[in-house]
Amino acid sequence: MRPVDRRRIIQGTLAAGTLSLAAPAMIGRAQAAALRMRLSSSQANDPKFGNGRVFYDKLVGQIRANGLGEQIDVSFFPDNQLGQEIDVINSVKLGVIEMMVSGSSIAANLVPLVGTFDLGYLFSSFEQQTKAFDAGAARPIEAALQRSAGIRIIAWAYNFGARSVLSKRAVNTPEDLAGQKIRTLPNPVITECLRLMGAAATPLAFGEIYTALQAGVIDGLEHDPPTMVASKFFETSKFYSLTQHNFSPLALYLSDIAYNRMNPALRERFIDAAQKAAVETRAHGLAVEKEALGLLREKGVTVIECDREAFRKRVEPQMQAFMRNRPESKPVIEQIRAISV
Repeated sequence: MRPVDRRRIIQGTLAAGTLSLAAPAMIGRAQAAALRMRLSSSQANDPKFGNGRVFYDKLVGQIRANGLGEQIDVSFFPDNQLGQEIDVINSVKLGVIEMMVSGSSIAANLVPLVGTFDLGYLFSSFEQQTKAFDAGAARPIEAALQRSAGIRIIAWAYNFGARSVLSKRAVNTPEDLAGQKIRTLPNPVITECLRLMGAAATPLAFGEIYTALQAGVIDGLEHDPPTMVASKFFETSKFYSLTQHNFSPLALYLSDIAYNRMNPALRERFIDAAQKAAVETRAHGLAVEKEALGLLREKGVTVIECDREAFRKRVEPQMQAFMRNRPESKPVIEQIRAISV
């Protein structure tokens, strides 16, 4: 698992049918006889602010610490190099790509129940999220994804800060969002959340955001501070309103096909390494959120302490409607909301 030049041209076969990849920026090189696994991320290849790269680095360290360095080789593909997230999650489902690190939101396109975690203001903090997941709140979601899509979530970390709104115009209240085209994940729950917050919610693939901001196709987006730094979105928009509407969990997705292909003893040690890497990634994310906010200010971004309570009240009906439409989400939501820190 040694780094290689990002410009190196790599070609690989992803499935039984031949699919060539031209020039992906792969990190890691397979060793002879090692189990080869690919890890995809939409995020920038930034070892400090890119959550996918950070997770990968922590995972490699834990694989070595668990004595698996000669047995498992993980290659990392950042920057959507294996495709946009919606395509990658389907490839993980089919076993064409072994792993993906991303927020929970993308999996809701396959199993709508996963959208529970996208509900606005469901979590009050990442610390509360950890307590809820440790108490078992995520298990019904994990089971539904495995049962319906053949994908396992083997570790949970955090996105690097709460999701908030970066825009070309200042946003203090829901009224300030009126008419603003704000990019959301291509996920109906998050899209509805931003609509209720007052925005003209605009679903768009992550890899298309920067050019859409430049061209004026969208007026802003919602994401965490380190992502704003790593992807240089601050170059196009100068107002960051701390709506903190979503403390999005970060998941390590593993194809069930890849899971079943692994030797059980090897698999157990690999999952242990992944879960330890997730814990390390959580700590890293909490630390860099504050640093990223400082860097945004240095780049000329105005950070706004907006009226979060006004946004929360606007979004509250969505949670009630979601529980009515998906009754299986109700015990998950109630368990999360009953936990405080």
